[in-house]
This record gives sequence, structure tokens and C-alpha cells, in this order.
Amino acid sequence: MSKIKLTGFLTGTGVQEENPELFYAIPWSHGTLGFLVAAELTIVPASKYVRIQYLPVNGQAELGRLLNNPEIYKDNQFVEALVYSCSQSVLMLGNMTDTAEPGKVNAIGDYHKPWFFKHVEGFLKQGASVEYIPLRHYYHRHTRSIFWMLEDIIPFGNNVVFRWLFGWMVPPKISLLKLTQGETIKQMYEKYQVIQDMLVPMKDLTRSLDFFHHELDLYPLWICPFMLYSRDGLVHPRGNEDEMYVDIGAYGTPKARNFSTIPSTRRLEDFVSKVNGFQMLYADSYLSQEQFRKMFDHNLHDKMRKQLDCKKAFPEIYDKVNRKART
Repeated sequence: MSKIKLTGFLTGTGVQEENPELFYAIPWSHGTLGFLVAAELTIVPASKYVRIQYLPVNGQAELGRLLNNPEIYKDNQFVEALVYSCSQSVLMLGNMTDTAEPGKVNAIGDYHKPWFFKHVEGFLKQGASVEYIPLRHYYHRHTRSIFWMLEDIIPFGNNVVFRWLFGWMVPPKISLLKLTQGETIKQMYEKYQVIQDMLVPMKDLTRSLDFFHHELDLYPLWICPFMLYSRDGLVHPRGNEDEMYVDIGAYGTPKARNFSTIPSTRRLEDFVSKVNGFQMLYADSYLSQEQFRKMFDHNLHDKMRKQLDCKKAFPEIYDKVNRKART
């Protein structure tokens, strides 16, 4: 195995100039090219608060129109949305600031506060609003309720009495929950619960939300837009241009009548593949190896594995992340 200095890996110096192919092959490689033991990071100056503007949105088409507007990415540092039904969602636009308007600071991370996704849902009735969240609280806005999965574990967890008396105890450690699960509970989670993030082109957001509703009927859905750059590597847009993508996060227990874990996930994977999307690899994947290699461009990855003689030391990505490999 070759030893290659990765100093400056994330800052755009060092290996990016010394070995650009390795630089772009590393992301998503899941330890199949070697061990990344050090990286230099560029620190972004932070502020005391994040000013969030909450905008209720009616209809998926309107949400798609708003998120397809390039101006919101020029004017805002943070953009996300929570979709609560086929017709209702809340778009959140945020910017860091060191000052806040009096009476509008919300320390959402305090143990007795409502869960963030429930707090956001309230703006569907309340209407558009602005508040200031302390920066650390903002970064952990989904932590206390494990996004919204804690609602399945503690259905009364957002009750005001529970929050004041026992809110300091949550969230429970995921490792502890797994340790205390019996085999029956584990099988029920695997059969009735979904934890998936699918990355799809922004232009396909509306039809993707329709497909997610048909296959899962699971809400809220987390919508996180991002720019996917046209570069060599495992994950990039089709074609030679940068493209806006969106992460659709689905976590919890689907209510769709026809839901069945493996067939439903397979249909989601097929749909995402057809729109040139990608499946986050922390989640259960049921793709065949041929489908997996079609979804993720292995050309550069295969070249680097051969060049670095990785086959003797590390398995293929597929053999590490596929559901069959985890059981």
C-alpha cells in the first residue's frame, strides 16, 4: 500500500495539487482507498445567533418554485424545509448575526422547549415569522427529538409536563437503545421503520415528493438543498455542469397501505436512480451490485484502487454498505 500525504485535503491545498485524482476519489469511498488520518480545516467565522425566517408554503409545486429560485441561495446561509403533508410545508431561511431583535430570541435547545419540528409546524397556522436562535442551539435543532423519530419511541415526549420534568433526559443514546432492544423489537423496527436520505435533482423535487408520498406516506420530510459540483468521483451530476440537488430525508414509520420495507425501498431506489439521484450510504441499500455501480460512477474509484493496489487490503464499497453485507 502506498502512503500519500493528505495534508490540506479539505482546504484545497496539498493533495488536491499533488494528486487531484485521489482528492476527488476519496469522498464517498468509505475507507476502500485507505485511511484518512488527518485533515486541515478552514474555519468559517461564526456569529452569536442565526436569524431564521419561517415561511409557510401551500403545495409542493410552490415549494419547488421557491427552492428553484437561485436568489435565495445568494441571500441566505441556511436553507431548508420541512414538509408536513402533500399540501403544507415550511421553508426556513437563515443567516448568522451577532445581534437580535428584543423578545425574538428562542433558545430552542433548552430541555423544556418544544421539539423543533413541532415548533416549526406551528407556523403553518401562525403564519410567516422571524426569530433568532443561538448558534449552537441551531446546529442541534433536530438533536433532542432525533429529528422526529423520538416521537415513535416516546409518544408523549413533547408533552409540556414531560418536557419540564424529564426533558433533560433526552435524547437517549442510540447505542443504548440498540443495546436494550430485544430481537422482536429489532425485527419490528426493520420491518416497519424507514431511515433514508435520497439525493435527487432539484428539478425533480415535486415528482419526488409525490413518489415518496405514494410509497411511504411519511411526514415530516426533511428537505435540504445543496449544489452538486460537476467533478470526477463517485457522486456528480450527469453532464458537465454543476446542478442543484436536494436531500429528501425520510425517517419514521410509513403509513402507506402498500408499504413493505424491502419492496418499497427498492422502488424508491429505482426511482432515485432513474432521475440520476443517489442514496446516502449510511442507510439500508437493497441495490444489486450492477445497479449500485450504475448509480455511483466508479470509473475514477476503480482507477485509484488499481493504482494504489487496494484490492488486497480493502473490500469494494458495495461489499461494505449493502444490506446483505450488514447482516
